[in-house]
Amino acid sequence: MRPILKPKTKTERRHRRHLRVRKTVIGSAERPRLVVFRSLKHTYAQLVDDSNGRTLVGVSDVSKDLKRDKPGKVGAAHAVGMLVGKKASELGIKIVVFDRGGYLYHGRVKAVAEGARESGLEF
Repeated sequence: MRPILKPKTKTERRHRRHLRVRKTVIGSAERPRLVVFRSLKHTYAQLVDDSNGRTLVGVSDVSKDLKRDKPGKVGAAHAVGMLVGKKASELGIKIVVFDRGGYLYHGRVKAVAEGARESGLEF
């Protein structure tokens, strides 16, 4: 028999990892948190101010003003990072805290981070 509180599914295990990361990663108005979420089809990124509980910018790979340079999901994730960096610079945000959302820093999550760095965000 397994313990009652043990996470059973892949999603529950990712959520537990995300909660562990969230203990230390906190966004503020001066330095918001760049959150990455990936579903099976799409990639999403948000800038969150945790002190006020507000989402400052939200971007996904189905956004209208997204321009892809590379094909596939990783190319779309890179474009999401570029777009979130561009929108952050319009708000005057240059420094963020990266929250990988319990995912490995690999593939689409890494592509979002690299795209955001290329567009001028520092983390």
